[in-house]
Amino acid sequence: MIDSHTGGEPFRVVIDGLPDIPSSSMLERRRYAMENLDHLRRALMWEPRGHADMYGGWVGPPIEPGSDLSVLFVHNDGFSTMCGHGIIALSKVLIDTGIVAVDTYPLRLRIDTPAGTVTSSSSIEEGRVVATSFRNVPSFAAGLDMSIVVEEWGVVDFDLAFGGAYYAVVESAPLGLGLRDVTRLVSAGTAIKRQINRTMTIDHPGQSDLGFLYGVIFTGVASDPHSHSRNVCVFADGEVDRSPTGTGVSARLAILYARGEIDVDEEIVIESIVGSRFTGRVVEVLEGDPVMVVPEVGGSAHLVGRSELWIDPDDLLGEGFLIR
Repeated sequence: MIDSHTGGEPFRVVIDGLPDIPSSSMLERRRYAMENLDHLRRALMWEPRGHADMYGGWVGPPIEPGSDLSVLFVHNDGFSTMCGHGIIALSKVLIDTGIVAVDTYPLRLRIDTPAGTVTSSSSIEEGRVVATSFRNVPSFAAGLDMSIVVEEWGVVDFDLAFGGAYYAVVESAPLGLGLRDVTRLVSAGTAIKRQINRTMTIDHPGQSDLGFLYGVIFTGVASDPHSHSRNVCVFADGEVDRSPTGTGVSARLAILYARGEIDVDEEIVIESIVGSRFTGRVVEVLEGDPVMVVPEVGGSAHLVGRSELWIDPDDLLGEGFLIR
């Protein structure tokens, strides 16, 4: 097991020790894990081995022809469909530890995820990854200028977009939210997500398993005038992303393109709650209904440790717990 972070957001990579997951597709693999291996997710993500904001990835064999590997993403509430900071961290882990041989520069990896296959490209200096970008699954704006009434917050205006997962994108200022006020951001994000899920049906045009709201992204003014804006994502069960959120940046690129606010190949920089940065650009437009874009998101990750975790069968708390 190798721990890492991307822009401050943890990513625990499970290299081995997991049972085989039978499947013919990544969505089937995710469903199997949800139904049969959730106790391992809790043990690896929750206390005492993790915490309420922990995140990780389970590495497996590829599904699609030409892919190098697959990954299932795990967090405090279940199994994600796609994770951008995880792709950046996973590329760093696999290359820097020698699990993947470096024979091309930049090194490209095709990685199967439940949302589809993505390709990462890592810049390498002196045998180490210094930056990684990835081309995400097709992303799109699912609804612009939407609104919903949320108890304690009133009318909340939002855009809905898919970037590997669905996000409601909300401007923070109209709600009187500061982008470092974690307690109120979690309260608002959880309430907004709950109300949208309660009152709206989200249908993905290709896969029903992808049709659910994963998180709420609050946007605001960046601290660096050269950056486009800031993202603070509240996802899963009240988790706060320390990174700008790779799939969230993808969703925002789809919204900005749909609004005519960015052009193809126009790169922007998005900050996170801790000031870390991701770059993002639209590299291709796929005409159809809906119009989709292929986003490219870039950032950097760092290794923080290697460990072996044990589950004692006599430990009454061994399968994990959370106190918030």
